[in-house]
Amino acid sequence: QVQLVESGGGLVEAGGSLRLSCAASERTFSLYGMGWFRQAPGKEREFAAAISLGGANTVYLDSVKGRFTISRDNAKKEVYLEMSSLKPEDTAVYYCAADPTGAGSANIKSYLYWGQGTQVTVSS
Repeated sequence: QVQLVESGGGLVEAGGSLRLSCAASERTFSLYGMGWFRQAPGKEREFAAAISLGGANTVYLDSVKGRFTISRDNAKKEVYLEMSSLKPEDTAVYYCAADPTGAGSANIKSYLYWGQGTQVTVSS
């Protein structure tokens, strides 16, 4: 069982930046691909970014490419999402998730473990 705890959300003006962090309890964290998903009110949860177990491969939602950067520190058992040039449409609850295949894909069905989420609100 992997426990994930997100932090770093908050209220920011459009054009601003935030850094989300996700801390994992599992000592085998380095074997998991990791992803960030988001869910806006009234909408389905959607993929935002993912990273493979070693960090060599990353994938992003088209609308966040060039603005969001996912990274991980396997020694600290943490994954990060650096968000810049934020837009009001980025407002959502952001969740980190663990993919036991290690791939870190955009497919939500690949993810077995989920955090509780952190709220990101971007004001216009």
